[in-house]
Amino acid sequence: MTAFSEILLASFTTPMHINTDPASMLWLLPLVASIVVVYKATKVHGIRAYPFIKESAVLFGSILAFIIVAALILYGVTWVVTDRLPVILNKSAF
Repeated sequence: MTAFSEILLASFTTPMHINTDPASMLWLLPLVASIVVVYKATKVHGIRAYPFIKESAVLFGSILAFIIVAALILYGVTWVVTDRLPVILNKSAF
């Protein structure tokens, strides 16, 4: 039993490697879903199935939309700084 518990504890000391390709970003969905469920469960007085699922879906969608918009803005800023800005700065004004 001690070997199993040592392996289990050791698995928490080494982080899981997740790439930054688009397919790996799908790991974001369960994370957002768990955050939404825990947040909504702590904010309501009584949990009824339909309103809880509806409010959770709206919050899930809004968080996901915000993340996508933020990622697009950051991608745009990165594109400007790495591709467009050096071209503009290398041009001579004369």
